[in-house]
Amino acid sequence: MSDAPRVLFWRHGRTTWNVEKRFQGQTDIDLDPVGHAQAERAGRLLATLGPDVIVASDLKRAADTAGYLSRASGLAVEYDKGLRERFGGSWEGLTADELSRRWPVEHARMDIPDGENISEVGDRMTAAVERGIAKTPAGGLLVIVSHGAAVRVGISRMLGIPDERRELLGPLSNCCWSVLQRRGPEWRLMEHNAASLPEPVVLSDDA
Repeated sequence: MSDAPRVLFWRHGRTTWNVEKRFQGQTDIDLDPVGHAQAERAGRLLATLGPDVIVASDLKRAADTAGYLSRASGLAVEYDKGLRERFGGSWEGLTADELSRRWPVEHARMDIPDGENISEVGDRMTAAVERGIAKTPAGGLLVIVSHGAAVRVGISRMLGIPDERRELLGPLSNCCWSVLQRRGPEWRLMEHNAASLPEPVVLSDDA
């Protein structure tokens, strides 16, 4: 087994605000019944990967999602506020249509006038991941349970994608995950927006 760590980023299950296309930010919204079912199914699948450490945002939708993996794997969940969603200021609770009408230019760029700067989100996400990696054994699997925008910024940072070009990485659906693995000094994206377990890679990409 390689000593290179793997980090699996898992987005929380569905909420009513996801369905209504409301900006959630750090408003503490619960999973809806579909979200609980998604997390229960995904938790059973991810437990078969043998995670070593689970670290979650302390917001309920992520913490409750992580709880399903905890119960399936027998691992305790650690919580890190650095994994919270981007703070959305006055945008939180408004629908995408409302945001487009009130802030057409800013919404198109996701430039929240009184919200958290993307660079700050990237800084705290990568710091939280590094804290998790420090607790993960060599060659182990760290599961990070977080939020859509925060995860995209965190993954982009780890891949060396500038914050302003984070849209190069496609969105992460509710309760789907992405996997990064370190190769030498760099991280590689091994899976993105997955909802099923991967087939093993038989041939090396260097062949």
